[in-house]
Amino acid sequence: MFILGFESSCDETSASVVEEIGGKLFVRSNIVASQIPVHRLYGGVVPEIASRAHVEAISRITGEALDGAGISLSDVGLVAVTSHPGLIGALLVAVNFAKGIAAANGIPLVGVDHIRGHIAAAYLSGENGAPTPKPPFLALALSGGHTSIYRVTSYTDWETVGSTRDDAIGEAFDKIGRLIGLEYPAGAAFDRLAAEGFREATGVDSPSPAQYAASEAGRDPRMKLPSPALPGETLDFSFSGLKTAAINLLHHLEQTGEDLPRALFAARYTALCVEAVEKKLGTALDRYPGLPVVAAGGVAANSHLRRELASLSARRGVGLFIPPLSLCGDNAAMIAAQGYYEYLAGNLRDSSLNASASDD
Repeated sequence: MFILGFESSCDETSASVVEEIGGKLFVRSNIVASQIPVHRLYGGVVPEIASRAHVEAISRITGEALDGAGISLSDVGLVAVTSHPGLIGALLVAVNFAKGIAAANGIPLVGVDHIRGHIAAAYLSGENGAPTPKPPFLALALSGGHTSIYRVTSYTDWETVGSTRDDAIGEAFDKIGRLIGLEYPAGAAFDRLAAEGFREATGVDSPSPAQYAASEAGRDPRMKLPSPALPGETLDFSFSGLKTAAINLLHHLEQTGEDLPRALFAARYTALCVEAVEKKLGTALDRYPGLPVVAAGGVAANSHLRRELASLSARRGVGLFIPPLSLCGDNAAMIAAQGYYEYLAGNLRDSSLNASASDD
Protein backbone atom coordinates (compact mmCIF):
# COMPACT_ATOMS: atom_id res chain seq x y z
CA MET A 1 0.00 0.00 0.00
CA PHE A 2 1.11 3.54 -0.78
CA ILE A 3 0.06 6.21 1.72
CA LEU A 4 -0.01 9.85 0.65
CA GLY A 5 0.51 12.07 3.70
CA PHE A 6 0.02 15.82 4.21
CA GLU A 7 1.23 18.15 6.97
CA SER A 8 0.53 21.90 7.30
CA SER A 9 0.00 22.49 11.02
CA CYS A 10 2.48 25.37 11.38
CA ASP A 11 5.19 26.81 9.12
CA GLU A 12 6.17 23.88 6.91
CA THR A 13 4.12 22.44 4.07
CA SER A 14 4.89 18.78 3.48
CA ALA A 15 3.68 15.95 1.26
CA SER A 16 5.05 12.43 1.45
CA VAL A 17 4.59 8.96 0.04
CA VAL A 18 5.15 6.09 2.47
CA GLU A 19 4.96 2.47 1.33
CA GLU A 20 3.80 -0.38 3.54
CA ILE A 21 5.45 -3.72 2.79
CA GLY A 22 4.76 -6.68 5.04
CA GLY A 23 3.77 -4.44 7.92
CA LYS A 24 6.88 -2.25 7.65
CA LEU A 25 6.76 1.38 6.55
CA PHE A 26 9.29 2.91 4.15
CA VAL A 27 9.62 6.54 3.06
CA ARG A 28 9.52 6.78 -0.73
CA SER A 29 9.43 10.59 -0.85
CA ASN A 30 9.16 13.36 1.72
CA ILE A 31 8.93 16.91 0.38
CA VAL A 32 9.07 19.79 2.85
CA ALA A 33 8.55 23.42 1.79
CA SER A 34 9.94 25.42 4.69
CA GLN A 35 8.78 28.94 5.47
CA ILE A 36 11.57 29.68 7.94
CA PRO A 37 13.25 32.44 5.85
CA VAL A 38 9.96 34.37 5.76
CA HIS A 39 9.05 34.02 9.44
CA ARG A 40 12.63 34.72 10.51
CA LEU A 41 12.03 38.34 9.56
CA TYR A 42 9.45 38.55 12.37
CA GLY A 43 11.21 36.41 14.97
CA GLY A 44 8.47 33.79 14.92
CA VAL A 45 5.57 32.33 12.97
CA VAL A 46 2.97 34.75 11.58
CA PRO A 47 -0.19 32.60 11.19
CA GLU A 48 -1.71 34.47 8.22
CA ILE A 49 1.56 34.39 6.28
CA ALA A 50 1.89 30.68 7.07
CA SER A 51 -1.60 29.89 5.77
CA ARG A 52 -1.05 31.71 2.49
CA ALA A 53 2.31 30.03 1.97
CA HIS A 54 0.68 26.61 2.45
CA VAL A 55 -1.88 27.45 -0.26
CA GLU A 56 0.90 28.44 -2.65
CA ALA A 57 2.99 25.31 -2.03
CA ILE A 58 0.71 22.35 -1.46
CA SER A 59 -0.24 21.47 -5.02
CA ARG A 60 3.35 21.74 -6.26
CA ILE A 61 4.88 19.62 -3.51
CA THR A 62 2.19 16.96 -3.90
CA GLY A 63 3.28 16.53 -7.50
CA GLU A 64 6.91 16.39 -6.38
CA ALA A 65 6.11 13.75 -3.76
CA LEU A 66 4.28 11.53 -6.25
CA ASP A 67 7.02 11.96 -8.86
CA GLY A 68 9.71 11.28 -6.27
CA ALA A 69 8.02 8.03 -5.30
CA GLY A 70 7.52 7.07 -8.93
CA ILE A 71 3.75 6.64 -8.59
CA SER A 72 0.52 8.35 -9.62
CA LEU A 73 -2.64 9.08 -7.65
CA SER A 74 -4.18 5.87 -8.97
CA ASP A 75 -1.55 3.92 -7.00
CA VAL A 76 -2.37 5.60 -3.67
CA GLY A 77 -4.32 3.41 -1.26
CA LEU A 78 -4.73 5.88 1.61
CA VAL A 79 -4.64 9.64 2.19
CA ALA A 80 -3.56 10.84 5.65
CA VAL A 81 -3.57 14.46 6.83
CA THR A 82 -2.80 16.34 10.02
CA SER A 83 -6.17 17.50 11.34
CA HIS A 84 -5.12 18.75 14.82
CA PRO A 85 -3.60 20.45 16.75
CA GLY A 86 -1.97 23.48 15.18
CA LEU A 87 -2.69 26.86 13.62
CA ILE A 88 -6.26 26.59 12.42
CA GLY A 89 -5.79 28.49 9.16
CA ALA A 90 -2.70 26.47 8.33
CA LEU A 91 -4.35 23.13 9.16
CA LEU A 92 -7.36 23.89 6.97
CA VAL A 93 -5.19 24.13 3.86
CA ALA A 94 -3.96 20.53 3.93
CA VAL A 95 -7.20 19.14 5.39
CA ASN A 96 -9.29 20.52 2.55
CA PHE A 97 -6.71 19.63 -0.08
CA ALA A 98 -6.52 16.06 1.22
CA LYS A 99 -10.30 15.75 1.35
CA GLY A 100 -10.51 16.88 -2.26
CA ILE A 101 -7.93 14.37 -3.45
CA ALA A 102 -9.53 11.53 -1.50
CA ALA A 103 -13.07 12.30 -2.69
CA ALA A 104 -12.12 12.90 -6.32
CA ASN A 105 -10.15 9.66 -6.55
CA GLY A 106 -12.16 7.37 -4.29
CA ILE A 107 -9.28 6.94 -1.81
CA PRO A 108 -9.84 6.24 1.92
CA LEU A 109 -9.05 9.21 4.19
CA VAL A 110 -7.82 9.47 7.78
CA GLY A 111 -7.17 12.47 10.02
CA VAL A 112 -4.05 12.36 12.20
CA ASP A 113 -3.12 13.98 15.50
CA HIS A 114 0.07 15.98 14.88
CA ILE A 115 1.75 14.83 18.09
CA ARG A 116 0.94 11.18 17.40
CA GLY A 117 2.50 11.79 14.04
CA HIS A 118 5.75 12.92 15.62
CA ILE A 119 5.91 9.72 17.66
CA ALA A 120 5.03 7.69 14.57
CA ALA A 121 8.19 8.96 12.87
CA ALA A 122 9.91 6.23 14.88
CA TYR A 123 7.83 3.60 13.07
CA LEU A 124 9.45 4.39 9.73
CA SER A 125 11.99 1.75 8.76
CA GLY A 126 15.24 2.72 7.14
CA GLU A 127 16.39 0.74 4.14
CA ASN A 128 18.81 -1.06 6.46
CA GLY A 129 15.87 -2.55 8.33
CA ALA A 130 16.62 -0.91 11.68
CA PRO A 131 14.23 -2.03 14.44
CA THR A 132 11.19 0.09 15.20
CA PRO A 133 9.26 0.35 18.48
CA LYS A 134 6.15 -1.67 19.23
CA PRO A 135 3.65 -0.71 21.94
CA PRO A 136 3.63 -0.58 24.86
CA PHE A 137 6.27 2.11 25.33
CA LEU A 138 6.81 5.56 26.85
CA ALA A 139 6.87 8.46 24.43
CA LEU A 140 8.40 11.91 24.82
CA ALA A 141 6.99 14.64 22.57
CA LEU A 142 9.36 17.60 22.61
CA SER A 143 8.61 20.49 20.28
CA GLY A 144 7.84 24.18 20.03
CA GLY A 145 4.29 23.62 21.22
CA HIS A 146 4.43 20.45 23.30
CA THR A 147 6.43 18.87 26.09
CA SER A 148 4.63 15.71 27.15
CA ILE A 149 5.19 12.14 28.31
CA TYR A 150 2.75 9.50 27.08
CA ARG A 151 2.19 5.86 27.89
CA VAL A 152 1.46 4.31 24.52
CA THR A 153 -0.56 1.09 24.90
CA SER A 154 -1.29 0.51 21.21
CA TYR A 155 -0.61 2.28 17.93
CA THR A 156 -3.81 4.30 18.42
CA ASP A 157 -4.34 4.29 22.22
CA TRP A 158 -2.38 6.73 24.38
CA GLU A 159 -2.47 8.11 27.90
CA THR A 160 -0.88 11.42 28.85
CA VAL A 161 1.10 10.89 32.06
CA GLY A 162 3.03 14.16 32.15
CA SER A 163 3.07 17.49 30.34
CA THR A 164 4.15 21.09 30.59
CA ARG A 165 1.82 23.33 32.55
CA ASP A 166 2.75 26.41 30.53
CA ASP A 167 5.45 26.90 27.91
CA ALA A 168 6.96 24.12 25.80
CA ILE A 169 10.65 23.29 25.67
CA GLY A 170 11.04 24.38 22.04
CA GLU A 171 9.48 27.76 22.75
CA ALA A 172 11.81 28.13 25.74
CA PHE A 173 14.82 27.72 23.44
CA ASP A 174 13.44 29.97 20.68
CA LYS A 175 12.44 32.88 22.90
CA ILE A 176 15.69 32.98 24.89
CA GLY A 177 17.71 32.28 21.76
CA ARG A 178 16.28 35.40 20.18
CA LEU A 179 17.31 37.48 23.21
CA ILE A 180 20.95 36.36 22.92
CA GLY A 181 21.05 37.11 19.22
CA LEU A 182 20.23 33.76 17.61
CA GLU A 183 18.01 33.69 14.54
CA TYR A 184 14.61 32.01 14.58
CA PRO A 185 14.28 29.07 14.97
CA ALA A 186 17.01 28.99 17.57
CA GLY A 187 17.21 25.26 18.29
CA ALA A 188 20.18 24.24 16.14
CA ALA A 189 22.21 27.37 16.88
CA PHE A 190 21.48 27.03 20.61
CA ASP A 191 22.70 23.43 20.43
CA ARG A 192 26.01 24.48 18.85
CA LEU A 193 26.50 27.41 21.23
CA ALA A 194 25.85 25.17 24.25
CA ALA A 195 28.44 22.69 22.92
CA GLU A 196 30.98 25.53 22.92
CA GLY A 197 30.00 26.39 26.48
CA PHE A 198 30.32 22.81 27.70
CA ARG A 199 33.80 22.57 26.14
CA GLU A 200 34.81 25.89 27.68
CA ALA A 201 33.50 24.83 31.09
CA THR A 202 35.03 21.35 31.23
CA GLY A 203 37.77 21.21 28.64
CA VAL A 204 36.23 18.10 27.03
CA ASP A 205 33.72 17.41 24.30
CA SER A 206 30.33 16.02 25.33
CA PRO A 207 30.88 16.15 29.10
CA SER A 208 28.66 14.22 31.47
CA PRO A 209 26.20 16.19 33.64
CA ALA A 210 28.43 15.48 36.66
CA GLN A 211 31.51 16.85 34.87
CA TYR A 212 29.69 20.03 33.95
CA ALA A 213 28.12 20.47 37.41
CA ALA A 214 31.58 20.14 39.01
CA SER A 215 33.13 22.78 36.77
CA GLU A 216 33.59 26.41 37.82
CA ALA A 217 31.07 27.53 35.21
CA GLY A 218 28.60 24.89 36.34
CA ARG A 219 28.78 26.32 39.87
CA ASP A 220 28.76 30.01 38.86
CA PRO A 221 26.10 31.69 41.07
CA ARG A 222 25.57 34.40 38.46
CA MET A 223 24.04 31.78 36.20
CA LYS A 224 21.67 30.37 38.80
CA LEU A 225 18.36 29.44 37.12
CA PRO A 226 15.40 27.27 38.24
CA SER A 227 14.78 23.76 36.98
CA PRO A 228 11.79 23.23 34.65
CA ALA A 229 11.14 19.88 36.40
CA LEU A 230 8.35 20.43 38.91
CA PRO A 231 9.19 19.07 42.37
CA GLY A 232 7.72 15.84 43.69
CA GLU A 233 6.54 12.72 41.92
CA THR A 234 4.55 14.56 39.26
CA LEU A 235 5.72 14.01 35.68
CA ASP A 236 4.88 17.61 34.74
CA PHE A 237 7.14 20.45 33.64
CA SER A 238 7.05 24.24 33.82
CA PHE A 239 9.33 26.16 31.48
CA SER A 240 7.77 29.56 32.17
CA GLY A 241 9.78 30.12 35.36
CA LEU A 242 13.05 29.18 33.68
CA LYS A 243 12.31 31.49 30.77
CA THR A 244 11.39 34.42 33.05
CA ALA A 245 14.47 33.90 35.23
CA ALA A 246 16.68 33.78 32.14
CA ILE A 247 15.17 37.02 30.84
CA ASN A 248 15.76 38.70 34.21
CA LEU A 249 19.36 37.45 34.25
CA LEU A 250 20.02 38.79 30.76
CA HIS A 251 18.49 42.16 31.65
CA HIS A 252 20.57 42.35 34.84
CA LEU A 253 23.80 41.70 32.95
CA GLU A 254 22.85 44.35 30.41
CA GLN A 255 21.95 46.94 33.07
CA THR A 256 25.15 46.36 35.05
CA GLY A 257 27.29 46.52 31.94
CA GLU A 258 28.62 42.99 32.37
CA ASP A 259 29.54 41.00 29.30
CA LEU A 260 27.28 38.05 28.61
CA PRO A 261 29.27 34.82 28.34
CA ARG A 262 26.89 33.56 25.66
CA ALA A 263 28.30 30.06 25.31
CA LEU A 264 28.41 29.45 29.06
CA PHE A 265 24.89 30.82 29.42
CA ALA A 266 23.65 28.54 26.62
CA ALA A 267 25.32 25.58 28.32
CA ARG A 268 23.66 26.31 31.68
CA TYR A 269 20.26 26.84 30.08
CA THR A 270 20.56 23.68 27.97
CA ALA A 271 21.78 21.62 30.93
CA LEU A 272 18.71 22.59 32.96
CA CYS A 273 16.32 21.70 30.12
CA VAL A 274 18.01 18.36 29.45
CA GLU A 275 18.25 17.46 33.15
CA ALA A 276 14.55 18.20 33.60
CA VAL A 277 13.54 15.88 30.78
CA GLU A 278 15.92 13.18 32.01
CA LYS A 279 14.62 13.49 35.59
CA LYS A 280 10.94 13.21 34.67
CA LEU A 281 11.55 10.40 32.22
CA GLY A 282 13.46 8.57 34.96
CA THR A 283 10.45 8.97 37.26
CA ALA A 284 8.20 7.67 34.50
CA LEU A 285 10.44 4.62 34.09
CA ASP A 286 10.17 4.03 37.84
CA ARG A 287 6.41 4.10 37.47
CA TYR A 288 6.30 1.98 34.31
CA PRO A 289 9.43 -0.18 34.57
CA GLY A 290 10.87 -1.95 31.58
CA LEU A 291 9.05 0.04 28.90
CA PRO A 292 11.17 1.22 25.96
CA VAL A 293 11.29 4.92 25.17
CA VAL A 294 10.51 6.91 22.02
CA ALA A 295 11.60 10.56 21.83
CA ALA A 296 10.37 12.69 18.95
CA GLY A 297 9.59 16.23 17.87
CA GLY A 298 11.83 19.09 16.84
CA VAL A 299 13.70 19.28 20.15
CA ALA A 300 14.54 15.57 19.92
CA ALA A 301 17.16 16.73 17.40
CA ASN A 302 19.11 18.39 20.24
CA SER A 303 22.44 16.58 20.47
CA HIS A 304 22.82 17.05 24.23
CA LEU A 305 19.35 15.67 24.88
CA ARG A 306 19.91 12.68 22.59
CA ARG A 307 23.15 11.87 24.39
CA GLU A 308 21.59 11.99 27.87
CA LEU A 309 18.54 9.98 26.82
CA ALA A 310 20.87 7.33 25.42
CA SER A 311 22.77 7.27 28.70
CA LEU A 312 19.58 7.01 30.77
CA SER A 313 18.11 4.22 28.64
CA ALA A 314 21.39 2.28 28.82
CA ARG A 315 21.49 2.59 32.62
CA ARG A 316 17.89 1.43 32.87
CA GLY A 317 18.32 -1.36 30.33
CA VAL A 318 15.48 -0.20 28.09
CA GLY A 319 15.35 0.41 24.37
CA LEU A 320 15.52 3.95 22.99
CA PHE A 321 14.09 4.99 19.63
CA ILE A 322 14.69 8.48 18.23
CA PRO A 323 13.86 9.31 14.59
CA PRO A 324 16.69 10.54 12.35
CA LEU A 325 17.21 14.29 12.31
CA SER A 326 15.39 14.57 8.98
CA LEU A 327 12.19 13.27 10.60
CA CYS A 328 12.32 15.18 13.90
CA GLY A 329 10.82 18.37 12.45
CA ASP A 330 7.35 18.66 10.95
CA ASN A 331 6.98 16.38 7.93
CA ALA A 332 4.30 14.40 6.13
CA ALA A 333 6.06 11.02 6.31
CA MET A 334 5.31 10.82 10.03
CA ILE A 335 1.66 11.67 9.32
CA ALA A 336 1.45 8.92 6.71
CA ALA A 337 2.98 6.48 9.22
CA GLN A 338 0.41 7.21 11.93
CA GLY A 339 -2.29 7.33 9.25
CA TYR A 340 -1.56 3.72 8.37
CA TYR A 341 -2.32 2.59 11.93
CA GLU A 342 -5.43 4.76 12.11
CA TYR A 343 -6.56 3.02 8.92
CA LEU A 344 -5.93 -0.43 10.40
CA ALA A 345 -7.97 0.60 13.46
CA GLY A 346 -10.88 1.58 11.24
CA ASN A 347 -10.66 5.30 12.00
CA LEU A 348 -11.68 6.40 8.51
CA ARG A 349 -13.08 9.87 7.83
CA ASP A 350 -15.16 11.42 5.07
CA SER A 351 -15.72 14.92 3.71
CA SER A 352 -16.97 16.01 7.15
CA LEU A 353 -13.40 15.90 8.48
CA ASN A 354 -12.50 19.30 9.91
CA ALA A 355 -9.42 20.88 11.40
CA SER A 356 -9.06 21.75 15.08
CA ALA A 357 -6.51 24.04 16.68
CA SER A 358 -6.60 22.11 19.96
CA ASP A 359 -5.81 18.57 21.07
CA ASP A 360 -8.99 16.57 20.43
